[in-house]
Amino acid sequence: MDSKIKFYKFIVVGGGIAGVSCAEKLSSLCPDDEILLISASTLVKTITNYRKITKTLESFDVEERPMLSVETGCPNVKVVHKYVSLLEADKHILHTVDGTEYQYGKLCICSGGKPKLIAKDHPYVLGIRDTQSVKEFQKQLSTARRIIVVGNGGIATELVYEVEGCEVIWAIKHKSISSTFVDPGAAQFFLSSLNKEKSKEEAPSKRLKYTLEDDKYLASSTTKLGGALGPDWSAHLHMTGLMQTSHQVHVEYLVEIQKLLSPEEFESAGLSESCVPESFICDKSWPVYVQLTNDKVYGCDFIVSATGVTPNTDPFLTGNQFTIAEDGGFKVNDHMQTTVQDVYAAGDICTVSWELSQHWFQMKLWSQARQMGVYSAMCMVADDQKEDIQLDFCFELFAHCTNFFNYKRFNAQGLGNDYELLLRVTKDLEYIKVVLQNGRLQGAILIGETDLEETFENLILNQIDLTPFKEHLLEPNIDLEDFFD
Repeated sequence: MDSKIKFYKFIVVGGGIAGVSCAEKLSSLCPDDEILLISASTLVKTITNYRKITKTLESFDVEERPMLSVETGCPNVKVVHKYVSLLEADKHILHTVDGTEYQYGKLCICSGGKPKLIAKDHPYVLGIRDTQSVKEFQKQLSTARRIIVVGNGGIATELVYEVEGCEVIWAIKHKSISSTFVDPGAAQFFLSSLNKEKSKEEAPSKRLKYTLEDDKYLASSTTKLGGALGPDWSAHLHMTGLMQTSHQVHVEYLVEIQKLLSPEEFESAGLSESCVPESFICDKSWPVYVQLTNDKVYGCDFIVSATGVTPNTDPFLTGNQFTIAEDGGFKVNDHMQTTVQDVYAAGDICTVSWELSQHWFQMKLWSQARQMGVYSAMCMVADDQKEDIQLDFCFELFAHCTNFFNYKRFNAQGLGNDYELLLRVTKDLEYIKVVLQNGRLQGAILIGETDLEETFENLILNQIDLTPFKEHLLEPNIDLEDFFD
């Protein structure tokens, strides 16, 4: 070993939820070992107010803090603000852009993803992923009359709902809104909220919080690879455009961006703007125009690209034999190990390759990032100490809780090809959908304050035959919790 290179038994790369959770867990498991956390941003995501709601469902706050806060809570963790440039896995050496080299015993890569922009370096296209991009969005929105949002995931959904004082054209490639998270029926339930004026009374957040640190911390971070926005990232943020209006949203379904046009290109092509809702303003000159794949053309002040991310694997690939999944992530086994010795991965950068439980699947969310980060740390320590470790129970059932359109949403999925659906809908109040297969509960979507999360989770895990009860399963006057206790 080169005596000039600092050695750490455990090194974690990434200051997002997965990386920080991994480092904190390593700190608690190995209090006598010095652990290194390398963050591409001076701000890191930390978990606070962690609470177990059910066996698999959890609630916690996500706060963005200066990276030194991790050292305060975990004295044996050293945090550095650096960018990784190269991994020499055969030598167990990690290089950073400033020329520093670190040697590791075991490495966990949690460097997240990079935004998939519809047009790179375009002056009127803005991607939203981290704190800085949100600040830039707020700045541009303050003088905007109309924006076009492209994408149908969590960030796009929250953005469309939160923006006020600005017209929004929402371009999605699916048949229904928010299809990443909900089925078409639930999407229809949400539609009435798109153009409804928001209540001025802010309800207390029961889920994760997202806070912005002072500008002095933001100014010191110039990277575009900061940790992804956590849940409820839009809560308490001022997202208001130039106009004196509330929600004005128009959705274009089954479309993608065909072309971006400058005013000169728009005019020379002899195009005309497509009809917009009557409540929208008419302007014959916009800074940028978007031509969709259905040939409709809309002008706007700027475009928000919220089309997801790609795993940020580039700094680690050269000279190493990683197996890459179809989505671009590192394939990991049930110990979160990549195909390179002593290199683990967690969060958005990894793709699980073990045989999955019937009711669990990978979905790159903050809740799974936390679970993977913690489990990776447990696996690293177990492997280092030559101990056996069983796959964590959190991988038995996919369960996720979040808020869309100011409704709490619980999701547990696991559909087969032969199933039946039960549905209960109360307009503007609740949407309950359960999936039964052979009389047993396989999945559920709960929107609103239903208080059925734990009961349905247990029914999925226990696989009780519900055939005798299914006609009454969703009756509102029956207390299921007491019935199946």
